[in-house]
Amino acid sequence: MNIDAIGQTGIGDFEEISSTNDNTVELATTMGRVQIQFCTPSIVRFRTSWNNSFEEDEHLMVNRYDWPETEYESEEDEGSLIFTTEALKVQIQKKPFAIEIFNKEGELLNSEKSDNNKLGAFSTEEKIGAKKQLNPEEHFFGFGERMDFLDRRGKKVSLDVGRGLGKPHIIGAYNVLEANYAPVPFFMSTKGYGIFFHNSYKTTWDMGLSDNKSYSFEAAGGELDYYFIYGPKFPKILDGYTSITGKSPLLPKFALGLHVGTYSGGTWGHEEKTSENYPVALVKKFRELEIPIDILHLDSTWRIFGENGGSGATTFEWRETFDNTEQMFDSIYDMNINMMGLHVRPRFDNGNKLRLLDEAREAGHVYPEDDNPGEFVNFFDEESVDWWWENGAMNVVKEGAMFFKTDEGSAFGRKANESNKTGPQGKEIESLHNLFPLAYAKAAFTKFQEHNNMRGMNHTREGYAGIQRYPFIWAGDWPSEWQYFEPVIKAGLNIGISGVGYWSHNMGGFEHVADPELYIRWVQFGMMSPIAHLFGMEHPNYKEPWNYGEEAQKIFKQYDELRYSLIPYLYSNSYEMHKTGMPLMRALVLEYQDDPNVYEITDQYLLGGDLLICPVTTKDAKTKTVYLPEGKWINYWTGEKFEGKQYLNVLTPIEEMPIFVKAGAIIPTQEIVHYVGEKEIDEIILDVYPEGNSSFKLYDDDGESLDYQNGEFSISEINVQEDENQLVLEIKPPQGEFEVNPRSYKILIHSEQEFSDIKINDSEDEDLITYDDKVVEILPREKSDKKIKVVLIKKKKTKSS
Repeated sequence: MNIDAIGQTGIGDFEEISSTNDNTVELATTMGRVQIQFCTPSIVRFRTSWNNSFEEDEHLMVNRYDWPETEYESEEDEGSLIFTTEALKVQIQKKPFAIEIFNKEGELLNSEKSDNNKLGAFSTEEKIGAKKQLNPEEHFFGFGERMDFLDRRGKKVSLDVGRGLGKPHIIGAYNVLEANYAPVPFFMSTKGYGIFFHNSYKTTWDMGLSDNKSYSFEAAGGELDYYFIYGPKFPKILDGYTSITGKSPLLPKFALGLHVGTYSGGTWGHEEKTSENYPVALVKKFRELEIPIDILHLDSTWRIFGENGGSGATTFEWRETFDNTEQMFDSIYDMNINMMGLHVRPRFDNGNKLRLLDEAREAGHVYPEDDNPGEFVNFFDEESVDWWWENGAMNVVKEGAMFFKTDEGSAFGRKANESNKTGPQGKEIESLHNLFPLAYAKAAFTKFQEHNNMRGMNHTREGYAGIQRYPFIWAGDWPSEWQYFEPVIKAGLNIGISGVGYWSHNMGGFEHVADPELYIRWVQFGMMSPIAHLFGMEHPNYKEPWNYGEEAQKIFKQYDELRYSLIPYLYSNSYEMHKTGMPLMRALVLEYQDDPNVYEITDQYLLGGDLLICPVTTKDAKTKTVYLPEGKWINYWTGEKFEGKQYLNVLTPIEEMPIFVKAGAIIPTQEIVHYVGEKEIDEIILDVYPEGNSSFKLYDDDGESLDYQNGEFSISEINVQEDENQLVLEIKPPQGEFEVNPRSYKILIHSEQEFSDIKINDSEDEDLITYDDKVVEILPREKSDKKIKVVLIKKKKTKSS
């Protein structure tokens, strides 16, 4: 029966091809069945069953099953079956059944063949999984939001939504080895492929710890169902993975501005100090200090804690200290906050006036538990979601709330953070535990999107495969201590490699009063993160910049303004993420997978494609060692140019976080505004760092509606070509359905090269272009249907006498 020494049952030997249907081939074996589906020439889905049946399609993790017809050829000989697409060759060894995958050049990518027949699919009473060969030089990246490591070769990891448990917190909830808020059962290998394990149970991945010649992945239940995704480059693999689990939508443009959270004057234990006056005064102070801000959310203490679940549940009833909440919303929106939201948890509770828990139980809209009718909203059921929205959420939505911070999705079937509540238990719940955060975030995201009649936004802590469709993730409640700073950066790197691009963290840390230096360094990182989010719970400081001294306030504003100036760059990269899955925050290995030097770099990353961000994570640091990948790089602060593939020792005065610009970059920026939408942006500033030929696609749409999904957007392609004689900059007219208003351009040339003359391709426009000391100004035209071409003639170098 092909049972090994530890009771694992393999899939046996090949018997026959039992059926073929479109892109899918089903094979019968002596122990079960294997389905092979060719989704694309580069993506192959493998499903293995020991009971001759396969599970129904689910739509929380995977949102695409309707793949187009993919051509493949098949052949068979005595010992094997071979299926060939344009990109891959899948070879099946018949006895024992084993899968090998080659690229079109014949290079072996992945294999289950072994001398002792201990590789391949396996099943026991408690788990299913697969074991594969480990290449000597193979390294692995992904697995979701992990705070521990980047390169997983030689390591073992379990993926199950939650955080470390146990007291004291420093070995429990603050355990970076166990933190698992948003695990993703997906990895990419430097061999040029990725594997997405389509299974919602707890999974365990042994990536060469037990045996340096093999790796394995297994689940505590469900089906052995995985997608093999060929690149060979990581961006293509990530594009493939997000084609399966869904691309991230665009957030409203103003979501790229500053987000601020507040306990309304009173965090836990100080609830009596909360009021509607505190958030109003908070926004007013940001405005008076001219510190840009766009989004505000009120955390836990806006609501009363109910009879049953305490702080771990939601009553949707305002705390008694809030007298006039409608006026609060009006006052805050009158100060041009673009969106305001509230913190919630996924359990109903009874308040003083609203009896939501009793009513939901009677109506059957909570998930039943063994010893009671339940408390968790049944977010898996559409009728229950509708009831939650109409009877719970609408109590605050009608007053002005425009999004939720959906906290503690991990508590469904697992011990909660703020109580001993574990919710429903049992084998069925094991399969739903990791999916619950997806259903929870989806409910809030889609309901608000429909109600607001604009792009949705959801602020959530937990997730699983597919969570990128309901953005955004924040990294959880890490204390304001130096030891947690770099692990939070790792979290952002790992979640980006795992398909989630909109990600944030509590800049400055969450609990405890931060060391002012740590606050400044964390803020610098936070402003250059995909989502800039400020929030803390220490009373009475919280994380408001003026509470950390004049220097901290000044630097906070400096980096906040830097972020707002970069909105055209960030927004254009957000569109790239929407189309391809490439995250805003990119671990260096994502773009330099052939450079082993970047495999363990966890304190540097690319923001978009061209900015190398290097947070300072050491207290009292006067310098930082920075690795520059292949290419040439320019120090953002000094303009100094360096060759890549080398380490630098960079000075780090407190006001400077090292930033390097990739040579050839074209960085579109804009004037600083106090909030997105304050004024029409009628000038784009292009920071050009010439190096050969390069380009940038500047993206435009209305910034708020879903029309972009129907083609209502435009892209202006900007090209720079440099040779020994001249520098040519060309701005093509916007292409697309969205009408871009006429705008001017200011081009800043960052180069040591001197120029002697300027030429324009259209003499009629000469009066619209000026040049002075590497600054080209192009005034707006009445129509933007003509390209702009500027030629700068290089000044010839003369021999010194």
